[in-house]
Amino acid sequence: MSKKVAIREVALRDGLQIEKPIPLSAKLELLVAIANTGVREVEATAFVSPTKVPSMADAAELAAELHNFPDIEFSALVASPNGAKRAVVAGLRSIEYVVAADDTFSLKNVGRTSTEATSQISEIVDIAHASDVRVEVIVATAWDSPFEGPTPSQRVLDIAAAARDQGVDRFSIADTIGTATPGRVSSLISQLLPIIGDLPLGAHFHNTRGCGLASAYAAVIAGVTRLDASVGGLGGCPFAPGATGNIATEDLVYLLTDSGYHVDVDLRAAISAAQVAKEAVDHDLPSALLRAGDRIRS
Repeated sequence: MSKKVAIREVALRDGLQIEKPIPLSAKLELLVAIANTGVREVEATAFVSPTKVPSMADAAELAAELHNFPDIEFSALVASPNGAKRAVVAGLRSIEYVVAADDTFSLKNVGRTSTEATSQISEIVDIAHASDVRVEVIVATAWDSPFEGPTPSQRVLDIAAAARDQGVDRFSIADTIGTATPGRVSSLISQLLPIIGDLPLGAHFHNTRGCGLASAYAAVIAGVTRLDASVGGLGGCPFAPGATGNIATEDLVYLLTDSGYHVDVDLRAAISAAQVAKEAVDHDLPSALLRAGDRIRS
């Protein structure tokens, strides 16, 4: 039996966060296409300030439609205890709290230092667990900061230890600006695994410098069992303007399935969803499979 890798589809949140806002109807059309891929986990939206992230201003309205997709486990990103409360009230059963590993990025992103953001993990866990909602801590800038350069691995390890001690349910590391390479990915994961123990470990990569898929594959070999991806490669980081963003779901599915791994996502359905994403944002997307298709023709 082939080894299984879980894919979380993030086009609706991370993919759309830097785009001009699109109508809720267009988001729901994209969600239908994503659901048709067979994916089991979807990051649906973010409960953050609508003035800072206008594309996520309809978070509650979108959340109200998620019951129509009972086979998918939805999550939402939050940046504060207030965001966690809003997500819980909206009915999300899983939330993600992002802590940047460097102070400058953290201050620009959420107005708090990395240490201050880490200290809020316990409050967010209490809010979520009181309503039987699962919490995942995601460490942003886990390898490099656009402002401070290479991130010392100890910073990531310290956040991981704090998250573990505060009772989070899952933990993930993110290559926010797409600078990670396979060797550094393997090194950080090998240091993390003894610290997080039984916590499921996920990873999030950007293909900004062409190493996203290679880094994702290195992460899987090193012990990661969950990877984020976005149909079409939709998305990016506002601190890496003009660069490509998330690894494309269809490109990742092609890589993993052709390498003997099992995923829940159907490749051709993912390519179709990428086309829907392209039409929703009305510009080309960086996906290789969207351009070239599968190597196996029907």
